[in-house]
Amino acid sequence: MRIDLIGKTALVTGSTQGIGVAIAQGLADAGARVVVNGRSADRVDAAVDAIRGTGGDAVGVAADVTTDEGVARLLRELPGVDVLVNNLGIFEAVPAREITDAQWRSFFEVNVLSAVRLIRAYLPGMIERGWGRALQIASDSAVVTPAEMIHYGVSKTALLAVTRGFAKDAAGTGVTVNSVIAGPTHTGGVEEFVYQLVDRSLPWEQAQREFMRVHRPQSLIQRLIEPSEIANMVVYLSSPLASATTGGALRVDGGYVDSILP
Repeated sequence: MRIDLIGKTALVTGSTQGIGVAIAQGLADAGARVVVNGRSADRVDAAVDAIRGTGGDAVGVAADVTTDEGVARLLRELPGVDVLVNNLGIFEAVPAREITDAQWRSFFEVNVLSAVRLIRAYLPGMIERGWGRALQIASDSAVVTPAEMIHYGVSKTALLAVTRGFAKDAAGTGVTVNSVIAGPTHTGGVEEFVYQLVDRSLPWEQAQREFMRVHRPQSLIQRLIEPSEIANMVVYLSSPLASATTGGALRVDGGYVDSILP
């Protein structure tokens, strides 16, 4: 199976590290012109250079897409895309009854409204051209709410609803809108999160096993997922091969979610 995205422009938010940069690299490997996005110009430039170093076509736009001003700046530099990947997201462990109103608002602003703004901005152009892909990176926490970060889980549940709603809005246009349910994934931020929940004196491999055993025992692969494994699904869904898949929540969760999604 050959995935060909030559001639397509793909924007990946939050793509200077972790899952985001893996997705950007995967799309570039498939031939897309990739737009790297983040708040720090230095980190954006570094990610662009890394992708170009592998022969990929990449440019960068430093803009905070959690704000109206940042989205406006992004749209000035990038008025249209063929593939939109809303990867930007934040997470943290906070006891349920200690989550403040400000934290709830922050998680909805970053994890939900940033995606809504960009779908609203780019979907009309996709529909006019008769082809496009809008993808949201959700989480197993959307359907199995973690006790240690309810606000994160609820924001990712909302993202599934956002995806389904915009897929209906784009029905019959040639544009697909999907979510990817990512399971616990090995990134620098997740390493720090793991050490919030297990003994910091443990070596990483032992800490990872303890985290999975105690906090994510439902995982069938019993390990953290690698960012490239998430990227593989995103690249497929971004391609013409996934033309009949829309309004869905596709799982790359290591078998973590036990229920069948409606």
